[in-house]
This record gives sequence, C-alpha cells and structure tokens, in this order.
Amino acid sequence: MEQTVRQALAEDIGHGDLTTAALVPPGLQAVGVVVAREAGHVCGHEVARLAFELVSPAVRYEALVEEGGAVEAGAAVARVTGPAWALLTAERTALNFLQRMSGITTATRRLAEGIRYYKAKLVATRKTAPGLRLLDKYAVQVGGGASHRLGLYDAVVIKAQHVAIAGGVREAILAARRHLGPLSARLGIEVQDRAALEEALGAGADVILLHNFDPEELKQAVEFVAGRAVLEATGRVTPENLEDIARSGVDYIAVDALTLSPRALDLSLDLVSTGEATGEAEA
Repeated sequence: MEQTVRQALAEDIGHGDLTTAALVPPGLQAVGVVVAREAGHVCGHEVARLAFELVSPAVRYEALVEEGGAVEAGAAVARVTGPAWALLTAERTALNFLQRMSGITTATRRLAEGIRYYKAKLVATRKTAPGLRLLDKYAVQVGGGASHRLGLYDAVVIKAQHVAIAGGVREAILAARRHLGPLSARLGIEVQDRAALEEALGAGADVILLHNFDPEELKQAVEFVAGRAVLEATGRVTPENLEDIARSGVDYIAVDALTLSPRALDLSLDLVSTGEATGEAEA
C-alpha cells in the first residue's frame, strides 16, 4: 500500500507544492475536517492517513467514522491536525483514495442490501484501476462483497479463448489439471450455454461462470448442478436485474461496475482553524 500512495503523491507533488510554498507560512498549524457532502459509507481511512503522514510525520489523522460506517450529508468523517502546508499538500491525494474507496464501498453496500435475503454474494472482478486492485477489492469487501481472484496467479479461470486453443471445454479442464498437478488452486471455467455447462461439470470444474445466462437459465443451471460446483453469474448484471439473478440460487454474482467505473463519494477537506507559526520548517 505504501508504494501505491507514494506513487500517487509523486504524481501530484513532483518536486513540491508551488502554491502552498508561496502562500502558507512554514510553521503555521491547522486543523482540518473531512466532510461528507452526500450520504454514503466510508472506506479508506488508513490509506488517507498514510498519504498525510508521508508528506509530514507531524500530521495526525483521526477517523471519526468507523471503516465501512454510514454517514449522512454534512457529517464529519475525519479530523486532520498538523502543519497547514502538509494538510494542503496531501489533501488531494488523500481525498482521491478516500473518495474512490468510499464510493466503491457505498455502491457495494447498496447492491448487497438489495439481495441480503439470498445466498448470492457480490464479487468484484479484475476490472480495476491499474495499480489500485488491492484497494479496490478491499473496498468491495468492506461494502459486504467478496474479492474473487486477485490476479492471474491465484486461480485458474478458463475463458473462451483458452477453450478455443485447447480444443474444447473438457480438453481445457484436463490440460489445466495436468499442469496444476498437486497445487490446490481452484479451477474455474466460463461457459455460455447449457451444453458447455454439462461438459464443464462432467470434467470436474470447481467453479463454473455462467456468462450472459438470463435469470431463468441460471435457475435451471442451479437445479442441474445441485451443489456439485460453485456457480457464478457473470455478464449483463445491472441493479435492475440483480435480485432476479440472486433469486436463481447462484453462489456468486460478478459485478464489473463496482470497480470498473465507480462513482466517487463526495468528500472535502475544510480547514476549521489555524494557529500561530511555531517556526517549524517545511519538510
């Protein structure tokens, strides 16, 4: 996480903050409050804290809402105290993380609440912002979802291109099993019709991704598989059809939009007080 935050700060600060250096006395102290401009759920306190502290260890970040906690518009989310120059210099990077992660958590919580009476769990896919996958997936988990695989390295998921190269569904699964040998990684495969589903189940897939199945087709797939493999609905998932998909009985529902195009939660940093200069030099 620290490397990610350092890279984000480097993008913004470069060799310094020209405006703050010109206008803010080096020793001036300040207190700032992160305020929610709309209702939602907060996520990313530790990342925001790190952004401020990497700019100046003298900054103190106090979370006023627990991680994943709900806030109404106008609520105070966190209090930041320290050198005014550091608060202003770190502000945008800290808020970029906090707003994005809170937006993902808010969207996940909203969708998860809509299917809370079903067993299906929302999962994020690999469609994340480059360099932010761990943070994006963490925000989904805070919102009540699951992470799915983190990357290409921790699970086998056979897609249509792999099937085409291997010569078929069964051939792809058997080849992957041979390659894995004694490794315990789960083996999943994406299928797009009932025939491929039957072939995948017969070949021993652990997880079967039902791609672009409509709710009735999903229900029939759940009845046919009868618990012999984990079933995940993928493709064409929207807030409008989410409950119908969950009602089918699948185990997981992949929602690309959670991390592919999240809407940031509107947060801002307001300076509520400043104190006399103490003589501290800008770091």
